[in-house]
Amino acid sequence: MIRFAGALAIVTSLCAGAFAQGGGATAKPTPAKPAATPQAAKPGAPTKSSAAGPIIVVETEKGTFEFETYPNEAPKTVKHIVGLVQKRFYNGQRVHRVVPDFVIQMGDPTSRDMTKKEQWGMNGSGTPIGAAEFSKLRPHQLGAVAMAHAGDAAKADSQFYVTLKPTPQLDGQYTVFGKITAGMDVVQKIAVGDRIIRATVKEAK
Repeated sequence: MIRFAGALAIVTSLCAGAFAQGGGATAKPTPAKPAATPQAAKPGAPTKSSAAGPIIVVETEKGTFEFETYPNEAPKTVKHIVGLVQKRFYNGQRVHRVVPDFVIQMGDPTSRDMTKKEQWGMNGSGTPIGAAEFSKLRPHQLGAVAMAHAGDAAKADSQFYVTLKPTPQLDGQYTVFGKITAGMDVVQKIAVGDRIIRATVKEAK
């Protein structure tokens, strides 16, 4: 599952793994073998879905990526994450987990402190979403943005991950609330410890 270092790391389930967030040691997922050529790998060529909501813009040390959100399918999740972004919750945090050909993960405020690296992945905002919003309309395709949790999807909080390849084995276990629309090439270059300069919200056009 994908979970935090304590509960929100990716814990292997099925063939690639699941995600979890919580308190404890980060479980290392067993990534499935790569398949599929990255979509939206060309900068400046976003692909917007119909009925998409606010767009989250994430500026990192490696560059900027954007993802659309799906308020129709995951209203509580989108509202929660957008609220955290508007409160500047993610600013200054670092990407705390990267599994090649599988996912990158972020959203732990402890990651701002390099002296607490062994605790990265164990924390969140302290307010869980309270709902598991699975939808067959939003599968784990390349560039899917979904919530990590420690075993109960309704208790997902602030940690989310981006898939680096299609991972259908995670469908129905983690709430997919968005998809990368620009900067997938940046996502694929990110390493553990890369800093999030700022995250902002812009309304979909």
